[in-house]
Amino acid sequence: MKTQRHAKIIELISKYSIETQEELAARLQEAGYQVTQATVSRDIRELKLTKMASEDGRQKYMVYQERDDVTNQKYVRVLRDGFLSMDMAQNILVIKTVSGMAMAVAAALDAMRWSEIVGCIAGDDTIMCAVRSVDDTLVAMERIRKILGSN
Repeated sequence: MKTQRHAKIIELISKYSIETQEELAARLQEAGYQVTQATVSRDIRELKLTKMASEDGRQKYMVYQERDDVTNQKYVRVLRDGFLSMDMAQNILVIKTVSGMAMAVAAALDAMRWSEIVGCIAGDDTIMCAVRSVDDTLVAMERIRKILGSN
C-alpha cells in the first residue's frame, strides 16, 4: 500500500502544482487513499520531495533530482511494482501496467531521464513512450529488462 501511495504521490505532483501537505493529502483522499497529515509528512520525507519555484513563481512539490542510488531505486521500485509487459511499434514503446499505475510508472521513466525516451503518455494501464529511433527502442527495452531482472 505504501509503495502504491508513493507512486500516486509522484503522479500527483507531476500532474498538479501542489503547494502544501494539506493539498497533497486532499488529492490523495480524492484518489481513494485515507491518509493523515503525519503520513503525508513522512511520505514527503521518504520520497525526498522538495519545494521548488514553478513558472508562476509559486512553490510546488517536486521530486528532488539528485542522482544518487537511493533516489533512482525509488523509480526502479515503482517500475517493478507497476510493470506487466512491453512491446514496440517502430519507435513507440508500449508498456502495460497494473491498473491505475501507468501514470506513476510513466513519471518514474521520465524522471530517470533516459536519453532514448523523448517522453511518455499514460492512461490507466498503458503507457506510450516516444523513443528517438527503432534502435533506441530496443535499447530502452533492454534497460527495462535489466531493471526487472536485477534485485
